[in-house]
Amino acid sequence: MTRGEAWLQHASNLLVGGTGLVYAWMRYLVEPEDPFAVVNHPLERDVQHLHVLTAPLLVFAVALVWQRHVWARVRSGFAPRRPTGLALAAAFAPMVASGYLLQTAASEAWRTAWLWVHLATSGLWLVAMGVHLVSRRPAAADAGPARSPAARAR
Repeated sequence: MTRGEAWLQHASNLLVGGTGLVYAWMRYLVEPEDPFAVVNHPLERDVQHLHVLTAPLLVFAVALVWQRHVWARVRSGFAPRRPTGLALAAAFAPMVASGYLLQTAASEAWRTAWLWVHLATSGLWLVAMGVHLVSRRPAAADAGPARSPAARAR
């Protein structure tokens, strides 16, 4: 993964994950001052819109690194940070699909189902990404099969 790809990955995770966590806090943990309020916090809808608008950036960032970083390491059996990488790969599709379906579901039962899927897979994504980033990266990881000599020089 190039530095630009890594930067895009980190920025998109920070934007989407950050807005998602703030929105969840506003939506489910904040008590409105007015008992007749439609939203719990005055900025709740703005944060939700930011979350929805930045989510495609994360989808693009993951797609950008999928073949050269994710799929190459899955195929090669590259072991460092493999459990968290596989957790990220497994959580990504249901997280994205449930986020989309949550916005389009007509019945309250389906909205609730997609909400729980989205919360669970997003939580898994955030925890796995955090552990993936802070876990120790062995020196041999830089010479892995997914990195060319030109990429290692960057």
